[in-house]
Amino acid sequence: MRYWWVNQNQTYQYEVPGGFLWSPKTRADGVRNPFYEAMSNVRPGDIVFSFCETFIKAIGVAQASAETSPKPKFRKAGSNWADIGWLVPVEFREIVNPIKPKDFMEKIRPLLADKYSPLMPDGRGMQVVYLTEISEEFGKLLISLSNENLINIGRDLAPVNNIEVDQEINLEIKFSQIEGNLEKIQLVKSRRGQGIFKSNVRLIEDRCRVTGVNNIKHLRASHIKPWSQSNDEEKIDGFNGLLLSPHIDHLFDNGFISFEDNGDLFASKLLSPNVLEQWNIEKVRNVGNFTEEQRYYLNFHREKVFKENIAI
Repeated sequence: MRYWWVNQNQTYQYEVPGGFLWSPKTRADGVRNPFYEAMSNVRPGDIVFSFCETFIKAIGVAQASAETSPKPKFRKAGSNWADIGWLVPVEFREIVNPIKPKDFMEKIRPLLADKYSPLMPDGRGMQVVYLTEISEEFGKLLISLSNENLINIGRDLAPVNNIEVDQEINLEIKFSQIEGNLEKIQLVKSRRGQGIFKSNVRLIEDRCRVTGVNNIKHLRASHIKPWSQSNDEEKIDGFNGLLLSPHIDHLFDNGFISFEDNGDLFASKLLSPNVLEQWNIEKVRNVGNFTEEQRYYLNFHREKVFKENIAI
């Protein structure tokens, strides 16, 4: 296990709820940046401390190694960054009482590295730093100051290994002969609700609209307009996705349920009422309004995917 410090003044509101770190691969002038290159050294299970506005506000666990990825939908943040960079999936937990390192510099100062330190000796953050490794001793001190438990963090945020999905993705990449074409690989991953697509969906949705489940381990990123009928931009567009519990994903993906723009859920006549009853899905239910961008995709789903008028 390694320990990392990430400065997220510009991106905290996206990366922490979105469950990822993202950086360009080089500076805007093309020069190498050690704090971007550090992304490629993160491994599953590593601990990540999120620093924002002079506080450590969240602790995360890396879910996978870095992969080349298009830039997430940061909106105004990162407008000058390259469109392709490093993506590291990280599940974060926000700290109840954020830590202000400047208040503990007597303990922290001796643990600061001579090179690539995230803090100045007076406790101010180093603005040029994005991601940098810190020592195990420094990491464990921060966990102690946060009143969090390392064992609980490791258990609750442990990487989820979906071996079956990973194998299917790898086979699809192999048979499509796109090894090394990292942008196309991201499109393949989006088909399985993984990679940059899932991160983009999480910037908009934070739970299953029907069941209310908000633990990402038990949710799937499901395309509203099917992957097979979407162009490359739509395949990774977060507005073209919902986070759904697996059984809801099955019903939605196969056109047995859909949603009105105002959030009203409705079911196909081809779906046995017993299924809704046994899965405890209310026949009359509103899941909340959708954005204008989501409504565009929902209109397609209602017209082309929903099975209201298909004969058995």
